[in-house]
Amino acid sequence: MEHATDNPLVIGGREFGSRLLMGTGKFADSDVMVRAWEAGGTECVTVAIRRIELGPERKEKNFIDYLDPGKHQLLPNTAGCFSVEDVLRTARLAREATGSDWIKVEVLGDEKTLLPDVAGTIEATKILKDEGFTVLPYTSQDPIVARKLFEAGADAIMPLASPIGSGQGFPDFSGLQFIIEEFSGKVPIVVDAGIGAPSDASLAMELGADACLINTAIALSSDPPLMAAAMAQGIEAGRKAFLAGRIPRRRYASASTTMEGRIGA
Repeated sequence: MEHATDNPLVIGGREFGSRLLMGTGKFADSDVMVRAWEAGGTECVTVAIRRIELGPERKEKNFIDYLDPGKHQLLPNTAGCFSVEDVLRTARLAREATGSDWIKVEVLGDEKTLLPDVAGTIEATKILKDEGFTVLPYTSQDPIVARKLFEAGADAIMPLASPIGSGQGFPDFSGLQFIIEEFSGKVPIVVDAGIGAPSDASLAMELGADACLINTAIALSSDPPLMAAAMAQGIEAGRKAFLAGRIPRRRYASASTTMEGRIGA
């Protein structure tokens, strides 16, 4: 029997062996954070630039000091930015401070929900791409917005499952399905925000997402390294299920064995 073959995850020209992207926020301490990265096998770590102490005079280690350049892709992000101007300023500072032209664009529209300002996200993506950045924008599940981000040159599209840090998983995934249907194979789709359990991550991958970025569900669990490993396994299982092909849903039962040869028939 011939098995389905998988294509590697490639973002911005870099190939990744892991489809789990992780963060740095909310961990109890740096040791737990690093052990979670190792347990999850992540090769891409995002960090908010506003949480990094910059300059030669800094006295304590930064999050980026714990990264292994040979293993981890640093993905600075613009968390906490509510305007295009703030995002552009933060992205430029990130590149100057870290030497990385990768940026996860977050243009937030509201402090309560932390949902994206999609118009601002599209604008920031266009400008940063023109400036030579590798841009991964956080966005909604709106397929029209995803199309505009693709046209703007986004190196990945990062639709949310549900609000950041909510752990709600997928209240609805129809928008994600539309995005995957249109852009699968054209640009990586990375589900970002709202994943609460490995089953959520597995579902994202079963639907055809290319990767998941998960932070809060790992960092605030009782055992972050163990949860990171579970998330990685959920992602792997979901990816294999997607490649294998789910059976179609049926209204009525379908017997596993034929009706022929029944006793007494």
